Formats: sequence, structure tokens, C-alpha cells
Amino acid sequence: MRPEMLDKLNRVRTQALASGVPSPDVERWLAAARPCATLATDVDGPVVGRLGGPVLLPADAPDIPERLRLIASLDLAAIPEAATNLPLPPDGHLLLFAHIDVEECDASGEALYVPAGTPVTERPRNHGPASNHPWSDTDHLLHGELRLQYDVSLPDNSVLYDPARHPHAAELRRAWSQVRYEDWGRLKGTHLQIDGYSTDSYGEADPVTASASWAAEAAGEAQDRGAGPWELPGPEDWALLAQWSGRIDGYVYWTIARKDVAARQFDRASVLGFFEGPL
Repeated sequence: MRPEMLDKLNRVRTQALASGVPSPDVERWLAAARPCATLATDVDGPVVGRLGGPVLLPADAPDIPERLRLIASLDLAAIPEAATNLPLPPDGHLLLFAHIDVEECDASGEALYVPAGTPVTERPRNHGPASNHPWSDTDHLLHGELRLQYDVSLPDNSVLYDPARHPHAAELRRAWSQVRYEDWGRLKGTHLQIDGYSTDSYGEADPVTASASWAAEAAGEAQDRGAGPWELPGPEDWALLAQWSGRIDGYVYWTIARKDVAARQFDRASVLGFFEGPL
């Protein structure tokens, strides 16, 4: 684990111990840490993509629905393998699209993989009058080069653990939240998280777990709880492909089965949203 990741966990450790959590409980919680990558316009790492921009697709690719906005285009060759636990392709581009449903406070979208060397052309987009479009107040968030920062994340949704086995979970999650929001507070604009654990303001449900459950139900299969935070994930387990903090009090999540990442079937990703109030 890189020094900056260890430093972040040490800050969580210090906060948790100061709140009275016994050291063995702290260390057991920190053992669930997973690497992730934070992508933002104002960090010091290498450029790995950009926010928004033109939609560049292969000639034979179907049109993207007009309701969807390109959130980010990622250059996978620029993302180091060690930055995440996802079996991402070594090259090519990953395009993340989303639509926010203003009335339902939810999101939908797509993920599209364009292999390296594929000829692409720009697709014209018509999002309609800005005043009638739910993205009109976020256009300023969808510009700029995305740079990579190695990061680490910890579980922060109650569905992921058994409270009886982790009696100090509330204090540990509080320590994690303090450290996480301190770091996010240094970012001036929107950012993406690749892999790791999801975040929301309530900390109850988990979009990754929900996606796995819905996929099993759709396939007529028994629901598989999947690997927990303290277990190594397998190919069938679902993962957080990306999380976008681009609007006030809300997140958009792209979730996917790890086997589909390995097979480069990013069209099988699910997109969900969490928003606390009116958009």
C-alpha cells in the first residue's frame, strides 16, 4: 500500500482510538480497506481522462440516448493497475454517461468501452433548451482534465457488516467520515472515485449490493450475498466501477460484476443515484 494510503488510514486510526475504540477493533476495521482512485481536476497526479467533452464513438456503435450526458472519458492506459482492484483493460477508453431524474431523485446511464485503436467520430448531441434540461446547472462541472490520486476507502454502509460482530462500527464510520470529508474538502470541484466502497449521506443501503441482488433476481437465481468487506471478492461479485460527486447532496454510481469488467462487457453496468433533496 502506498504511503499516502497508509497515511490516510493512520488518520482514521488516530480518530478512532481517540474516540475510545479498542485497538483490536480498529485494526479489524482497517483490514477491510480497499484501494481506489480519486480523479479530479485539481490533484497533482497524471492526466487520466477528462470531464465531459465531445462524444467520440465508433462508426458502428448505436447512438447514445439524448437524455444521457457524458460525465467523463477515461484513458485506461493512463490508469496504473495498482490504483484499483478492478481487472480493467490495459488500454482503450471508458465513457461514463448518466441522466439525473429530477422528479424521482435517481439516476440512470451507461458505460461504454472503446478499444484502443478503434476509429471514432464525434456524435452530435442536442440536449434541448438549457432552462428545461436537468443538467443546465451542472455544465460548469463537466469541463477539465481529470488527474489521478491514489486513494483508499473503507466500508460506510450498514448493510455491509453485522453490528453484533462490530460493536464499535458507529465510531469507526464516524472517524472514516471525518477523514474522508477533510480530503474531499480540499477538492474544489467535482470528482470521480474508481473502485472502493460507495458513499452516501445516510450510510444504510449500498448500490453495489443492490445491483447484485437485482441481477440475481432478473436471472432467476438465488441471491448471493457476495464477498463482504473482509473477504477477497471473486469474479462473480459486483463492484463499484465509478462514483461521481458532481451535484450538491448527491452521487451517481456505476456498478458492475467483476467478471464483466474482465470480459470488457461494460454495457452490462448498472447506474443508480442517491440524492438528499430537490435537484
